[in-house]
Amino acid sequence: MCFGGRARIQGRVIEFYEGGTKWFIQRLPHGQFTLALTLGHTILGQTDASLEISREHELVHVQQYERWGPLMLPAYFLSSIYMWLSGRRFYRDNPFEREAYDADGGEQDA
Repeated sequence: MCFGGRARIQGRVIEFYEGGTKWFIQRLPHGQFTLALTLGHTILGQTDASLEISREHELVHVQQYERWGPLMLPAYFLSSIYMWLSGRRFYRDNPFEREAYDADGGEQDA
């Protein structure tokens, strides 16, 4: 694959990882702490292992994209802004992330 990355179809999504995908994620704000991110039915992961760890969480985001359609990204960012302006954690308290962490059994207070 272009830029040394890899891709695979996993269920109903396509996953990209390693190479240019890893490079891209690491250059996002807080990217060094980001295992994966979801855009529609596409999951971008740093490594194969990071996709394994985060798959359940990211699949919740796929379902959110199915519900919200093109409004998902604006709704996500507006929710983060609202959390931040309310004195809460812009990432962990975002309702979209709370739903994903609740579904995968992840820590809410980290």
